[in-house]
Amino acid sequence: MMEETQPKISSGLEGIYIQESKICKVDGINGRLYYRGYSIETLNDNSDYEEVCYLLLYGRLPKKDEFEKFKSDLRNERTVSTEVMYLARSLSKKMHPTDVLKTAVSALASEDEELADNSPEANARKAVRLISKIATLAAAIERARNGKEPVAPDPSLSHTDNFMYMLTGSKPSSGQSKLINTMFILHAEHSSNASTFTTLVAGSTLADIYSSVTAGMAALKGPLHGGADEAALKMMMNIGDPGNTEQYIEDALAGKQKIMGFGHRVYKTYDPRARILRSYLEELRNDKDPETRRLIEIAIRAEKLMIDKLGNSKGIWPNVDFFSGPLYVWAGIPPELFTSIFAASRMVGWCAHLLEYWTNNRIFRPLEFYTGELDLKYVDIDKR
Repeated sequence: MMEETQPKISSGLEGIYIQESKICKVDGINGRLYYRGYSIETLNDNSDYEEVCYLLLYGRLPKKDEFEKFKSDLRNERTVSTEVMYLARSLSKKMHPTDVLKTAVSALASEDEELADNSPEANARKAVRLISKIATLAAAIERARNGKEPVAPDPSLSHTDNFMYMLTGSKPSSGQSKLINTMFILHAEHSSNASTFTTLVAGSTLADIYSSVTAGMAALKGPLHGGADEAALKMMMNIGDPGNTEQYIEDALAGKQKIMGFGHRVYKTYDPRARILRSYLEELRNDKDPETRRLIEIAIRAEKLMIDKLGNSKGIWPNVDFFSGPLYVWAGIPPELFTSIFAASRMVGWCAHLLEYWTNNRIFRPLEFYTGELDLKYVDIDKR
């Protein structure tokens, strides 16, 4: 028998291109991020999450009348059926919020009359429903965890302001509004990351859009992906006092522990999203809330030490997850909800990639190189 030649194995598919795309450019060498050709800084300074959603889904910025219709479509899809809401709320005290959200998003398929219609137009409409309804579900799940009734959506509010209103029962302050809008923009899209790739793998089988994004949400939950900001905040909580920061980090590094929120598979310099969030830390460094000040001081001190030790020498810099935690806490959002917000933000990215991939679909079927034994002799169970 001719022996197979050992192929080159790309662990984690590192360095492997899976398709051509016009949605997102991640320039890891220069620390730049683009959505449809627009830098993340430009969009954060000039746009809002709803307009970014339109851009990602349709490939360009909308005209005024197009944008008004798109916002109206999003507002009209905010309501979730009684059945799906009951399912989400009944599971909310038994499971992690992200698991409840994943289950509820999957259940949304049961009430979509266009589920079997795989035309591009129908799938675009389903994407709008998913973007809108996942925010409603995320807010309702968190309220249910705390024994509170859901808050009905307010059609007068923007997508992100309405999310905060449904979550807290109050309209967000101007500071909260600005921050949450930024968070949703920064998390809306990031090329072929683990959850997006998982969405595409499921979608490549021609599974429906609900099944595909549910697969993506399952991938998102892991602490190496969507759960990283929650893990980073947990580390800051463990540090406790800002004065303990340097020793904690030194001890962790000496023990070869991973410092969550630092390093990235693609970025070899400062994550541009983290740079945007870093500016918020400076604005809030003297906030009246002592918990906010404490967490921000820990984050800033940890950042400095990590950059001094590993930034320029090994290319390990802060990523977006590291600064998210303290800012979410300031906005009144509990750690258990971080990944759900990530999912609500990223829904548009998953859908945009799926719609693009379906225009030239090919099922994913990678290879693996077998290194086990062959032609073994079967031994009866009594003689083993």
